[in-house]
Amino acid sequence: MGMVYSLFFCLSSLFSSNDQEPKGPEPRYYEIQIHQAEPGRLKYLQNRYRQFAVPLYRKHHIQVEGFWSPVDPKDERIVSILSYYSQASWLRSTKDFLRDPKWKKGIEDSESVGRLEASSDKHFLRLTDFSTIKFPKNGSKERVFELRTYNATPGKLPNLLDRFRNHTRKLFEKYGMTNLWYWTVVDAYPAQETLIYMLAHPSQEAGLKAFTDFRNDPEWIKVRKDSEDKAGGSLTVKVESLYLKPLDFSPIK
Repeated sequence: MGMVYSLFFCLSSLFSSNDQEPKGPEPRYYEIQIHQAEPGRLKYLQNRYRQFAVPLYRKHHIQVEGFWSPVDPKDERIVSILSYYSQASWLRSTKDFLRDPKWKKGIEDSESVGRLEASSDKHFLRLTDFSTIKFPKNGSKERVFELRTYNATPGKLPNLLDRFRNHTRKLFEKYGMTNLWYWTVVDAYPAQETLIYMLAHPSQEAGLKAFTDFRNDPEWIKVRKDSEDKAGGSLTVKVESLYLKPLDFSPIK
């Protein structure tokens, strides 16, 4: 757990100046956590979050948005999205959660089989102005989620966001993709020019086909060319995609 505490106190130094709850509405702040399980221990790590973490998140006013594991069974990770009313509430809630005796006991109890977590990666996120925090209910239909990370070409993140704002999301919808959250990373120093977003698809196969059709769409081809001509080159240097399945205790499915 040393990595968790180190990250918390590092980020605390970034956000400690805002120690009061804001008055009036303010966009929520989000945290993405990616936990790598020790080989063969993913189910035990999932149980730790199912049985201990999720109830304590709620106790300490941490909004649980979703929990997933990769579709690929060889990929033993957990991806979670948490949200907070403000930076100040993130600091307070995270501190209370990490110091809760029930969380410390939960770690001890869950590690009766040995160490469960090999590593963790976390980022603090802010919604873009074209994202939303409320989505229509999916009903009983099964679906998969796709987490996509775009590392923007230095200085080109505003251009990339503009392309998504005005064109890309609408074309995603045209091909049956469901737009969910869109965030930028705000905890890195120096500033990290990264766009992270999540889509939903009926299946991984449907998602792969939708992206193939999207990339071949004449409108997209023109939009991409025009945006790159305007910016003087490609808007991204690296794009990553991860297909996920929701866990049984995930609020969003």
